[in-house]
Amino acid sequence: MSKREAIHTELAALYQEGTELAVSFQKKKEKQFHYDYQKWYTKALKAVEALALDRHSEFRSYYEVDPKRKALGYGTYVIQDYLKGVAPGSYHLRDFDIREEVLKCFLNQLTILKAIEGRIDSVLSNIEGEIYAELQDNEIAQARELLKISPRAAGALVGVVIEGHLQKVATARGVKIAKKHPTIADLNDPLKAASVIDIPAWRKISFLADLRNLCSHKKDAEPTKAQVEELIDGAEWLTKNVF
Repeated sequence: MSKREAIHTELAALYQEGTELAVSFQKKKEKQFHYDYQKWYTKALKAVEALALDRHSEFRSYYEVDPKRKALGYGTYVIQDYLKGVAPGSYHLRDFDIREEVLKCFLNQLTILKAIEGRIDSVLSNIEGEIYAELQDNEIAQARELLKISPRAAGALVGVVIEGHLQKVATARGVKIAKKHPTIADLNDPLKAASVIDIPAWRKISFLADLRNLCSHKKDAEPTKAQVEELIDGAEWLTKNVF
């Protein structure tokens, strides 16, 4: 089971657990709601925070008492009130059903949790993209440091970054690459043919491929520091502009 599938499964199980608890509460058949809800809420809150940060405060608001609350009643009663044994004492709220209000809050939380399921793939893709971009930045920074010691080694390192990025672009855009272990040129041409990159970008990447070959293959001429610096700058441009 992949990580994505595992998260889908865990979220579905969490939603089902909450639904069963809500049904039991509605039918007044729950035996230890205080304990079961707290256990469920702790897990659900973490899931919402990780997968839908924009809904996190709303999710919490159905449980936590608003510190700025001026009155207790419809629209302000939350699950935490029920767990603390708090109930409105106003004569005008003599028909106030605390269990009904708790159920409304609980169902709103379940609705948010269910809505998150459709966002899992996009959220994980964004997270993976951010991590990958950070790794690329780190490798480019390492190449700049390595340039001070060995231009050839720095060029070889950043060449791997370029190949990896182009491979990722090809995969994301559905561009088929014939070779199992393609070089920059093997990736560059199909991307141009598929109109993923334009001719100026293709030419620039072709130039970077020549510089990379100069660094990766033993030749009579050593790559100069200026050439490798241009290769590193090109890799940085590529990772920030070609997707």
